[in-house]
Amino acid sequence: MDEKNNAMLLGLGLDNRDGHKRITKGDDFYLVGGSEETHEKMVETTIRFHEKLDRKGKALADLSREEFHDMMREAAEK
Repeated sequence: MDEKNNAMLLGLGLDNRDGHKRITKGDDFYLVGGSEETHEKMVETTIRFHEKLDRKGKALADLSREEFHDMMREAAEK
């Protein structure tokens, strides 16, 4: 990973009660834990977030803090 693209999205679910280890990872994200429902929500939100990034032609490392928060909020609302 070059220095400009060192951003990483980390999702951490803390509501797991069934003992199942859930991990989903990609080039710039890592989602860990959560109940089945919570982990699926993290995955869906991450997919929508990355679709928004692609439409804007940007990488995660290119976003300002405000852009990140706005895009993540929009992705999580659906």
